[in-house]
Parts: sequence; C-alpha cells; structure tokens
Amino acid sequence: MLFNSLEFFVFLPIVFALYWLIGSKNIKAQNLLIAISSYVFYGWWDWRFLSLILFSSLVDYSIGRALGKTDVKAKRKTLLWISIGVNLGFLGFFKYYNFFIDSLVNSFTFFGQELSINTLNIILPVGISFYTFQTLSYTIDVYNKKLEPTKNFVGFMAFVSFFPQLVAGPIERATNLLPQFSVQRNFDYARAVDGLRQVLWGLFKKVVIADNCAKYANMIFNNHTEYNGSTLLLGAFFFAFQIYGDFSGYSDIAIGISRLFGFNLKRNFAFPYFSRDIAEFWRRWHISLSTWFRDYLYIPLGGSRGGTKMKVRNTFIIFIVSGFWHGANWTFIVWGALNAIYFLPLLLANKNRVNTNLVAEGRYLPNLKELGQMAITFFITLIAWVFFRADNVGHAIDYLGGTFNASLFSWVEIFPTTILALLALFLVIEWLGRSYEYAIENLDFMKRPVRWSFYIALIVLMFAFTGEEQEFIYFQF
Repeated sequence: MLFNSLEFFVFLPIVFALYWLIGSKNIKAQNLLIAISSYVFYGWWDWRFLSLILFSSLVDYSIGRALGKTDVKAKRKTLLWISIGVNLGFLGFFKYYNFFIDSLVNSFTFFGQELSINTLNIILPVGISFYTFQTLSYTIDVYNKKLEPTKNFVGFMAFVSFFPQLVAGPIERATNLLPQFSVQRNFDYARAVDGLRQVLWGLFKKVVIADNCAKYANMIFNNHTEYNGSTLLLGAFFFAFQIYGDFSGYSDIAIGISRLFGFNLKRNFAFPYFSRDIAEFWRRWHISLSTWFRDYLYIPLGGSRGGTKMKVRNTFIIFIVSGFWHGANWTFIVWGALNAIYFLPLLLANKNRVNTNLVAEGRYLPNLKELGQMAITFFITLIAWVFFRADNVGHAIDYLGGTFNASLFSWVEIFPTTILALLALFLVIEWLGRSYEYAIENLDFMKRPVRWSFYIALIVLMFAFTGEEQEFIYFQF
C-alpha cells in the first residue's frame, strides 16, 4: 500500500479514528490495533510475507526474554548469534542468494570453467532490510544491557511492524520506539497539526519533485547513448533530486503519520545537499542507517581509535556494507567504495567533523567559500549517484564516459523549464527552512490566510503535476 495511493487515503483515517476512539487509557487495545493495521498495510502488497515478520518478531521476542534470564556470557553470546543468524539468514536468502550464485558462476566462467547452478525465482519482500535491522537493534541492545527485554508481545509486534515506517524507515532503535508502546498516549492537537504539515511536505517532495524528476532521469539513463554530455549530467542531477525527494519524502510522511498516533520517530534527513563536505553529507543523509552502521558495526570494529590501517579498513567496511545493504548489485558496492574514497582524506586529516554547525548560520545567503564547498560536495555525490542508478557497472562507466567529453559543453538536449523552476522553488524553501526538522515546520511568521494559501498551493501543485504513480525507490531495498 503506497502512501500516495487512494487505498491509503481510505486506510489512514479509519485506523486513526479507531485508534483514538479506543481511548488513550487502553494502551493494550491501541497496540493491538496498530499491530493488526500494520499487518493489513503490509499484507496489502503480498500477504504471504507476513509470516516472515511474525517469525522474526517471535524469534527476537523469545531471545530477548531468554537474555533477560541469564548472565552466563557464553549462553548470552549464543542467543545473540541465533538472532543475528536468523535475521541475516532470511535477509541473505531473499535478497542476495541469486547475486552470490550469479557471481560464483561468472567467476568460474572468467577462468574458463563452466559451473551449472540454477538461480531461484525469489520475490524480494518489501522492507525486509529495514525491519530486519530494527529487530536486530533490539536483541543487540538487550544483549549489551542497554535495554530491558519486553514482556509485552503485542507491543513488540507493533514495534517491529509499525506501519508508518515499516517498509522504508526510518530504521528505529528499540531504545527509542519500543518504550513508547508502553506509555499512555494522549491526542495532542498541536502535534497532530505538525504531523499533517510534515506529511503534506513529504507528499509534495514525492509527487511533485521525485516523480517528475524520475520521468526525465529514467528517459536519460535508459537512452544514455543518444544524448550529449550536458544532457547526461542533467540526467544525474534529476536522479539526485528524484532519490532525495522520494526517500526523504517517505521519511517525512512516516514521521508525520507517527505523530498523529502519538509517536516520535527519529529524524532521517537534515538537508544533505547543503553539506560542505562528504562527512557532513553522511551525517545528514539516511541518518537512521548511517548511525546504525556506526553503532553496531563501525565502533565494534574499533572505529577510528586505531592506527591508519584500521581507520582505512573500517571506513571501507562500513561504506561497502552500506552499499551492499542497498541491493544485490555490484553498482551499490562501487557506490559504497567511492564514498569511502571521498570520506577517507577527511578522516585521515582529522577534518571529518569540521562542518557540524548549520551552513550560513544566522545568514540568508552562504559566502563564496560555503557555496564552493556545497557545489563540490554535490558534484562528487552526483558522480556516485550514477553508479547507484545504473543497471550495472558497465552502464555507469559508459554513462560517465559519455558525460565527461567535449559534448559536456554543448547545450542540453532536454530542458524541462517547468520542472527546473519547481526544483528552484523547492531548493529556496528547503534553504529557508534548513534550521528546522523539515523545511515548512515553522510558518508562524506568515499570517493565517497566507499560510493556508501556501498549503493550498502545495496541494494544487500536487494535483497539477501528478503523473504516473511511482513506487518509492527504497521499497526495493
């Protein structure tokens, strides 16, 4: 069920009404409704994969209870590895089985040996990478004694399957979201209004920005041999805003809907395209995933505490694993490795935490240095996005080869003026709202009629620029 679908616009008000009619004092009933509604939401796509979420919930709930009953180190480690094995086992089978088989066959073929192993016709369950990492955060935190194991199975099911963020995040930590299913939740009108405002902005990002950019990005990437370098660069530009509008838009909608039900989710994007270096970019892009890898992989490996070799090793591990998390394709691995190469000079020079403040803080416009830093960071990110979007590594190399030649200085062959104007407007709004959680969070400076006119304008633009319904990009991950 898509957030921007008619089915969801029927589903959400029904669940919202039932949830608050149950009453804020009946937490168990509310949790049960969330769990049932979340299973309906997920099952709308393919009911057969509900068993995976249920089994994952049963395994990690049981392991959490078992961890709470023993202090024997060996037993606790065994329980943790059972959880890791089961969760990553399912993820590995559904997402990576065919990739590893194909890679094995191709490697033997390269050395002149034929290997006959059949791949399987496997359907990738939507959101499996997200809820797998979410349940793993629970068992790891219980193992590390950062969280007490829950005895409330219905609340735990609701935590694992919470429908606003089930299929594309943010990847919530058990330490943040799970306790919220155990406390009384009261309807807060101001919070609900704020949630609806964030939902509106997220829908605008998805429908107007991402889906319209997707039309031109797909056209150019799918026919890259027919266009000159400047057009190919524009195609990469469109994809950069397609993926940002699509993914950050989903996160805005998920966070906003959660507020309607009295929950607070973690921020997932913080205006990443206004970053002054790649380290800042990764502190602002897909925050829930980057911090997950930092806390559960990078730091346990030693982080940046060791010597140069350890720093280089750990940086490449975390970025390559992050790339591989995104999909079973060598393009994602190259994308991750490329970002590691971008990041390493900053880390080795101890400059990876130079830009932690807000860009152009207290000013309307950036200075020339900040502008140059943002332009360079965006440009190298654009190059990496080509690998992320390409069908295979060869496609990406051909695309970049067609971009960076003499034709780069030719006039673009596709120039959608209206979409570029909308992108310019979007960037202005994002820039003006960059000090807030999301761009239009604080519109108190506007008088009420002006503020409502702005909301209506966003809605009108969504209807005016609604094209072919596009799934959210991160559903495939």
